[in-house]
Amino acid sequence: MPKMKSSKAAAKRFKLTGTGKLKRSKAYKSHILTKKSTKRKRNLRQSAVTDATNVKNMKKILPYL
Repeated sequence: MPKMKSSKAAAKRFKLTGTGKLKRSKAYKSHILTKKSTKRKRNLRQSAVTDATNVKNMKKILPYL
């Protein structure tokens, strides 16, 4: 059987934590930053854990993660 292919778009966006959870970066941090408060931009820097409802699909498109 041939090797499965990882979704390269997803592979660049998700990392696996030590406990096996999927880590992602937050959205809304790329442009139009002048109207966003400093506190909001600071909180967008931190990574977040992917919601449990999406994990099954993410593991399917990232078989070697």
